[in-house]
Amino acid sequence: MTPEELLTTTRSVRKRLDFDRPVELSVVRECLEIALQAPSGSNVQGWQWVVVTDPDQRAAIGDYYRQAVDAYLDSPGAAGKLFADNPNRASVQNRVGDSVAYLGQHMGRAPVLVLPCLTLRGGELPEGNQAGLWGSVLPAAWSYMLAARTRGLGTAWTTLHLSYETEIAALLGLPDNVRQAALIPTAHTIGTDFKPARRQPLDDILHVNRW
Repeated sequence: MTPEELLTTTRSVRKRLDFDRPVELSVVRECLEIALQAPSGSNVQGWQWVVVTDPDQRAAIGDYYRQAVDAYLDSPGAAGKLFADNPNRASVQNRVGDSVAYLGQHMGRAPVLVLPCLTLRGGELPEGNQAGLWGSVLPAAWSYMLAARTRGLGTAWTTLHLSYETEIAALLGLPDNVRQAALIPTAHTIGTDFKPARRQPLDDILHVNRW
């Protein structure tokens, strides 16, 4: 797989996650070792990684995620409700909405759940600009997802579980100064024929020097 193929075919995989095939923890560790090479602000490396394989814990997290997804699907901002008046995008949005609903029902069945987290100095999120803070974990999480793709694994970046961040933190025994950034289901994929997604033309969104 060339770098271009890797970067353009690493999809958010939901309906094509194989919930019945185990994932070796050693493979997840390989992906995380790669993720640790990502940059972080001031080289603090304040990330922490919680890998959940216990069936009961996965089921409990999945139940919280299902409740969050149900609320999301009822909201006006749900993916399937967006761009309804744009025939070029409506069908794609409907498929995304269906896949979100599917993962909402099955998150707890994913053989591995990975939660990238941040350790907060001072124990609290700062007021104002937090881009640098979260920007210190996002590249590492994406590197994990890319590494997983090269090993035949599918992932999806999800954050709806954060509606129940406190409950999940208690379930996993997270310290008070550790905050969750995402919930990434990880599983083998059903098939490997992923293709680049349809995106807006670059010239529609590119601004050079000024808007």
